[in-house]
Formats: sequence, structure tokens, C-alpha cells
Amino acid sequence: MGVGDQLSFAAFARAKELHSRIWFTLAALVVYRLGTYIPLPGIDSAVVSEMFKSHGGGLFGMFDMFAGGALQRMTIFALNIMPYITASIIMQLMTAVSPSLDAMKKEGESGRKQINQYTRYAAVLLAMVQGYGLAIGIECMRSGSVAAVMDPGLSFRLTTMIMLTGGTVFLMWLGEQMTFRGIGNGTSMIIFAGIVANLPLALGNTLELGRTGALSVGFILAIFVLVIAVVYFIVYVERAQRRLLVQYPKRQVGMRMTGGGSTHLPLKLNSAGVIPPIFASSLLLLPTTIASAGLGQDAPEWLTNTIRALSFGQPLHMALYAFMIIFFSFFYTAVVFNPVETADNIKKNGGFILGIRPGKHTADYLDFILTRLTVVGALYMTIVCLIPEFLIAHYGLPFMLGGTSLLIVVSVTMETVTQISGHMLAHQYEGLMKKSGLQGRRS
Repeated sequence: MGVGDQLSFAAFARAKELHSRIWFTLAALVVYRLGTYIPLPGIDSAVVSEMFKSHGGGLFGMFDMFAGGALQRMTIFALNIMPYITASIIMQLMTAVSPSLDAMKKEGESGRKQINQYTRYAAVLLAMVQGYGLAIGIECMRSGSVAAVMDPGLSFRLTTMIMLTGGTVFLMWLGEQMTFRGIGNGTSMIIFAGIVANLPLALGNTLELGRTGALSVGFILAIFVLVIAVVYFIVYVERAQRRLLVQYPKRQVGMRMTGGGSTHLPLKLNSAGVIPPIFASSLLLLPTTIASAGLGQDAPEWLTNTIRALSFGQPLHMALYAFMIIFFSFFYTAVVFNPVETADNIKKNGGFILGIRPGKHTADYLDFILTRLTVVGALYMTIVCLIPEFLIAHYGLPFMLGGTSLLIVVSVTMETVTQISGHMLAHQYEGLMKKSGLQGRRS
């Protein structure tokens, strides 16, 4: 262990607030994982598990990946936090097209709280619709002559809907608590925990395919090499950024010259982060879960054909998935980075980008650079998410080895490590300030 590692470990050991945040996050994740094993009443879990083994390779398999296996076990967290994510998408789209919501967003903290409240209401409504549709879908599940639901009917549907909605609302609250009192983004951490919890099972299933002869040993080794290459590629691109040099001229204040120097404005290659594939997956899952209410023995042919066309691995699914990833890459980048506002802030501080006039020209230049970066970032996410998913659809590999899951796991891990480093750095600065204050008093 080097000197730098020893110093980092010592700084971590002294950061008591960071310890409490990490312990709170771990405790919240334990509560979440326990909830994924609390079954819904009135359901024969063996029948549901058998149905998933034979028909779980489609969109419901992807949904179950995000839910950490809760959907396959039909527990109270079967919907996971996906209704809240879908509601967030809808509210952000509405903010972009609605002047009143846009004005509310610009009100600051009060406007943001109001929009968050609307998002929660929309999430509850979506969870109720999806929960009711899922309840009807469960009633249609049979394994031979054995039905998945012991006592079907309106009472079962309402009870299931209420419990699934309650589970989603609890996860919404838990995610917010993790964001404010823990480490990392709570919503992303919940999805991350569900994927990571099933990774050992995914590796075991892959090795089992090799043992039974379904896949050759060479092909399995090639898959593992591909997974490592994808992880390396994700880390490389997520750290990539375009650094724009911003120059600040010197100013004379009285008899002294102040200011001056230069700094860099970092623009990430993938400014949208892991949001686009999560949003795209959530929107693709929404119509399928709602359509479950119409599936069964007497389902109309057009509905069956639509669900089949949207199933995992089909050309329509892949095309829609790629389109949504690209769309949300541009949309979310526009949400998190405003070129006009950034250019105004640079101008107010007396800065300028070399060779570019302040004001509108700077905003246009930033928009031009950001658009080109987003094109590359969107193509990167599309490739990472679609190529492994193509292999999963055609060779029966577990979803946890797909590009979407790997992108989420790697990105959330990097974000969490960055936050931990930020807390440690802030703690070190606080310690230095206290020491300097003590020295000042002593002198």
C-alpha cells in the first residue's frame, strides 16, 4: 500500500458523516431486497415461476431484471420503481412543451418541489394502472390445469393493485431518502441493487448452458471477454470529455490588478448518463404491462400480434429501443445543460472562449460542440445496449449480461465512487479550515 492509499484510507476513516451515509444506503438496500421476497397473497408462486422459465425471455424478463427478480416471484415490489421513472419522463416532456410547467420550473426550489409532487401523483396513477393490468395478466397464467391465482376476481385484482401501488410508493420514498441521506442517486441505486443481486445467478445460468451443451465453451469464453470489453469501453467513454478553455482577463481595482488566468469548461461525451436506456426500457415496458389486461384466451388478434412484435429481440423492439435511446440522449442533455445560460454566466464573470465572441456566439458555439458530442454519445449507448441484447435474444443468455444492465451497473458505480471522493475531499477541506482557525487563535 502506497503513501497516497494510506492517506486516502486515513481520510475515509475520519469522515464520520460519510460512514453514516454509507451505512444508511446499505440498510436501505437490505430493506429493499427483503421486500423483493414478500409475496403477494393468493398467488401460486410455483406456477408463476414455471411460466417465467418458459416465457420469461421477453420484455417481462427485462422488467424482472430491473425489479431484481421481484416480478418472477410476484412480490409487493414486482413493479419496482419503474412507474416513477415513467412518470418522471412524462413530467420532463410536459415541462418542455407546457409554458406553465416551464415557468414553475424556473421558480427555483419551490417550483421544483411542486413538479416533484406532480411526478409522485402521476407515478401512483401509473402504478395503479400497471398493477391492475398485471393482476389480470396473473389470472391468465396457468401451468397445465393449475391456475396461478387461487381465487380470481375483482377482490384479487383490487388487492393486488393496492399492494403493488403501495410497494412502488414505498420505493419512491426509500429512493428519496437514499438520495438525501445516503450515497448516490436513490432511484439508480435501487435498480443497481436489483441487477447486481442477480449477477451470480446469471453467471451460474451461463455456465449451466455450457455444461448441458447448449453453448460451447469457446462461445462462453467469448461472451465473458465481450463483457469485459464492454465494461472497459463504458468506463473509457463515461470519463471522456471535451475541455473548452475559458479565459478571464485581468482587471484593475484601485492600484492592484486582480483576476486573470484561465479555466476549463468540461463537456462530457455522454452528458445524459444512464438515463436514456432506463427511460427507453421503461416506456417499452409500459404498453406491455397495460396490454396484459387484454391478454388471455379471448385476446384480440391485433393485440397479440402487437405484443409479439414488441417482444424482446424482435426488429420492431430493437428499432424502437434504439430510437428512444437516441431521442432521450438529446432530450436529457438539453435538460441538464443550457448553452444560453452557461454563456451568460461566462459573460457575467468577464470570461470568454478563445476565438469566440461572448454572448450569443458563445451559446451557439457551445450548442454546436454539445450536439456533436451528443451524437457520438447516443451512438455509443445504442451500440452498447443493442449488441449484447441481440446475443441475449438469439442465444438465451441472462439479461444481467446485457449492455443495458452493464451500462447501469458501471455508471452507477462510477457515480457513487465520485460522490464518496467528493465527501472525503470536503471533509479534508473542513479539517484544514479548522486547523487554520486554531492556529490563528493561538497566534
